[in-house]
Amino acid sequence: MNQDTEQRPAPLPNLGHYLASIREDRGMKLREVEAATKREVSNAYLSQIENGKIKKPSPNVLHSLAIVYRINYEQLMVMAGYAVTSKAQKPHPPVHNSFTELNLTPEEDAKLLEYLRFLRSTK
Repeated sequence: MNQDTEQRPAPLPNLGHYLASIREDRGMKLREVEAATKREVSNAYLSQIENGKIKKPSPNVLHSLAIVYRINYEQLMVMAGYAVTSKAQKPHPPVHNSFTELNLTPEEDAKLLEYLRFLRSTK
């Protein structure tokens, strides 16, 4: 098989686009996220992350967003380019009616969000 026809794994979604899609799915505005994080993440800073101007936000920012959005912190760390070697993280609050316990890949999570938006648009 030559290099042109080799199947390559799908690239990871861009961190900024991923966070924007999660925020939109949660129905939150930038200022609402700022308030929910108790101003740990300003709306301007989150906007820069979502628009790709900031590619590697601090772990503290990612942790705050993971809690507010109820998503996997380790996944955000990997998407931001941090090496995650330990599962000794503080557990997230319980999430109800969610797929977090399935340990979805970023690609699967993005596809599920896309499908959910489609389903909601048909109502």
